[in-house]
Amino acid sequence: MEIILLERVEKLGQIGDVVKVKPGFARNYLLPQKKALRATKANLAVFEKQRAQIEANNLQAKGEAEQVAGRMDDVNIVVIRQAGDSGQLYGSVSARDIAEGLTEAGYTVSRGQVAIEQPIKTLGLEKVRIRLHPEVSVVVTVNVARSAEEAEMQRQRGGMVVASVLEEEEAAAEAAAAAALAEAEVESESTEGEPA
Repeated sequence: MEIILLERVEKLGQIGDVVKVKPGFARNYLLPQKKALRATKANLAVFEKQRAQIEANNLQAKGEAEQVAGRMDDVNIVVIRQAGDSGQLYGSVSARDIAEGLTEAGYTVSRGQVAIEQPIKTLGLEKVRIRLHPEVSVVVTVNVARSAEEAEMQRQRGGMVVASVLEEEEAAAEAAAAAALAEAEVESESTEGEPA
């Protein structure tokens, strides 16, 4: 089926391009979303009359999206999930979870704008692309962790903190506490033996 694109569609074409697509893709997605028109002589004539207005609307929407993208530069969101000791999640992080996290951070994003290339099924930092406009996208960092403390450690280290690292840090903290206690005992013993 031949259609006329009313906006840029990724991997398909630009505004005004006449492209061939599968009928189901046109019927179920492009036409209902008002991203395209059927390529008939009447529709071509209507499009040519409205082309300037369509391109002006697209430029305005693109400008607004670029402003939002400028504010979203270097955005990090935290998603708390349960996971095993190896860092494998018991579920996965979905586009809806990321959209809700961005909404809580003050950005209006729908789950349809979140482009997850492959499912997020492990703890750690993931880069996710957010499509604000067909021509404007921004990359945000999603920090998947078991707790807020773990998320902070992952952010500082720049990657996943597995159980062994947590155990090492706990052991180091216990060793430091034991050393401080031993030092305090030595000081108290040395002060006890001195005459008053």
